[in-house]
Amino acid sequence: MKSWLTTTDHKRIALLYLGTMTLFFTLGGLLATVLRVELATPASDLVAADTYNRLFTLHGVIMVFFFLIPSIPTFLGNYLLPLMLGAPDLAFPRLNLASWYVFVAGGLLTLTAMIAGGLDTGWTFYTPYSTVFSDSHVVLAVLGVFLAGLSSVFTGINFIVTIHRLRAPGLTWLRLPLFVWSLYATSLILVLATPVLAMTLLLVAIERGLQIGIFDPATGGSPLLFQHFFWFYSHPAVYIMILPGMGVISEVIPCFSRNRPFGYAFVAASSLAIAVFGFLVWGHHMFVAGQSYFASVVFSFLSFAVAVPSGVKVFSWLGTMHRGAIWLTTPMIYALGFIALFTVGGGTGLALATLALDVHLHDTYFVVAHFHTIMVGGMLMAYLGGLHFWWPKISGRLYSERWGRIAAYILLVGFLLTFLPQFILGTQGLPRRTASYPPEYQFLQGLSSAGATILAVGYVLPAIYLLASLVRGRPAGDNPWGATGLEWQTTSPPPPHNFLDQGTLVVGDPYDYPNAPQPTIAGAGDV
Repeated sequence: MKSWLTTTDHKRIALLYLGTMTLFFTLGGLLATVLRVELATPASDLVAADTYNRLFTLHGVIMVFFFLIPSIPTFLGNYLLPLMLGAPDLAFPRLNLASWYVFVAGGLLTLTAMIAGGLDTGWTFYTPYSTVFSDSHVVLAVLGVFLAGLSSVFTGINFIVTIHRLRAPGLTWLRLPLFVWSLYATSLILVLATPVLAMTLLLVAIERGLQIGIFDPATGGSPLLFQHFFWFYSHPAVYIMILPGMGVISEVIPCFSRNRPFGYAFVAASSLAIAVFGFLVWGHHMFVAGQSYFASVVFSFLSFAVAVPSGVKVFSWLGTMHRGAIWLTTPMIYALGFIALFTVGGGTGLALATLALDVHLHDTYFVVAHFHTIMVGGMLMAYLGGLHFWWPKISGRLYSERWGRIAAYILLVGFLLTFLPQFILGTQGLPRRTASYPPEYQFLQGLSSAGATILAVGYVLPAIYLLASLVRGRPAGDNPWGATGLEWQTTSPPPPHNFLDQGTLVVGDPYDYPNAPQPTIAGAGDV
């Protein structure tokens, strides 16, 4: 136990993050289950309205700040980045361990707020309700999120320095894996945007504790100022969640198409473009909040512009599969599901970026469905795709492909049944964040609750067969997929300091699949 809690090995720290975030995901999922059971009937008959407010607030805070934002960077990024660069570890191993401890401290503060009575402000902490009127444990929760943000900054700094300074000889910028490019863009957002959130949350705590007029209009403050601060971080945070997922898909699809990525340079540049544009579109969350009409028009235009680099990635994935030898493994099914759901989520995002439509759809279930299509349908599909893709490397064992494919299909069906009805509910004007609703909406709400049950099965199954593979799984070998990245050139699992030969010289294409080794796992004949 002591060796794990004092380790500076990036692989062990990544597994510590995996265990911690799995606990948070389980808790957030249980809260969501209670919400969907409550919404299966029109009346507020399972929990009171105030309890419902606290449940969806904690669900949002835990899922956004303690799972969705850190999940891929801190687990897959931590584990794989040095391996993909041919490096023995991250640039600052002790800072890496410190980031996990700070993350755990933030989570414990937030759980303390939950145990002490909860939080009822919504995950956005909107003022002046959070600073003046709420009688819940706001300060504990915002300090917990503050520490989670500090942990993210530590990780971002570590990744940036590692990518700049610890690449293997010959690993030039245009030979970097696309997952590394996505982590680099994500790290820039983490380092530049997260301090704004930290400052904002500290101001919330100061106003609440000292009654200083910062956001409360009754004392000379501005609630609109809070929204500008909060969304200046929280919209780039969407790309903190989704950019690493895009990087995962850009690794999975070339491997299981046996083809080089189509338009590699454009895909790498699009990650940086998304990071830049992500800082310029926060105002589209505020079309009905009182900002100027001119500002809304500008933010609307920029919100459409950010779809361009995202479209570049989708066209690259489709182009990579074109004339490829498609192999429908579990990771590939998750990748295809990601493309479908990300396209739906992006398209509905453009609907919300349209001024006239947003006035009608704002604060309805359409927004809930859009956000979850991007985050749950998109990011989680990518997370599970990456987990299954690199599981043989991490564990040294193979999981059941049959159960993996079944779980992926169940997850996709459950997601569609859960959130497609919510798009319809939103267009009909049903407000979100209410424990009760008119009876005419019960059929669609019931469908959504039934879909959530199927979705839960899709989440539980991977936990079962992946854990079972640790005991009963066949040895994976070093490179069961016949992949080409540096991480596949070492043992499974990798040894301390990753490579037995630290003098690796990189001279080739990171995606040389025409000359790649043949897969060694069962089912390779499907290629």
